[in-house]
Amino acid sequence: MPINADCHLHSSFSGDSETPMEDMVLQGISKGLSVMCFTEHHDLNFPDSSDGPGSSFLLDAEAFRQELFRLREKYREKIRLLFGVELGLQPPVSRENALFAKSYPFDFIIGSTHICRGKDPYYPDFYQERSEEAAYREYFEAVLENVASFPDFDSCGHLDYVTRYGPSRDKYYSYDKYRDILDEILKCLIRKGKGLELNTGGLNAGMRDFHPCREALLRYRSLGGEIITIGSDSHDPGLIAQGFDLAARALKECGFNYYAVYEKRRPVFVKI
Repeated sequence: MPINADCHLHSSFSGDSETPMEDMVLQGISKGLSVMCFTEHHDLNFPDSSDGPGSSFLLDAEAFRQELFRLREKYREKIRLLFGVELGLQPPVSRENALFAKSYPFDFIIGSTHICRGKDPYYPDFYQERSEEAAYREYFEAVLENVASFPDFDSCGHLDYVTRYGPSRDKYYSYDKYRDILDEILKCLIRKGKGLELNTGGLNAGMRDFHPCREALLRYRSLGGEIITIGSDSHDPGLIAQGFDLAARALKECGFNYYAVYEKRRPVFVKI
């Protein structure tokens, strides 16, 4: 497998997973991974929903750290386990997120936009009473605001996440349709030295492509972007490292020869 590090993983320490972390680790070992980075959700001001209270996305970071470090020692001869977090970015909680990012010795921080103007695009009401294009544009505007204003993350998570849940999903989506704002996001990431995540999680959800789409990967490279992180966004063992062979081919076609694995908040480049 040309990519043997999965750097976006969730376990029961995230509000949307029930899988024990050790089960994830054992599956990663069985798949031949050499690195797994657990990036449990921490989303401040997440709204309540029919699925449960928003507080379920508040991370018990100390319990998470203790379990990961226990498993790191237990399986140290078989796999390297890294300590990450997926921060839900929103301007009103930037100060709290910055304090949280500095409060633990994280290896890797994904900065993701899950909430846009108080709503999660996962739910249908985000798209009500307006066109799909208008909803997508509002989401991308929120991403730009987040990555421009919040400095303490390493890679931008699932850039076009909104297309996974829209009324027609990614059927009518293309980079060119939103090039004006997507270009600004990519330029901002490059200017700030931030990575771009290739997230394969959408493949299992029936998407045509990764997050972000290949056109975005190609554009990031053409603008001078070099830092690509890779994650399955798996919440259960069966989806760990899903689509990584396809991801490797796509990255090579887009002009990337390396992907990045963050340790102690610094990228280590690995040849594809």
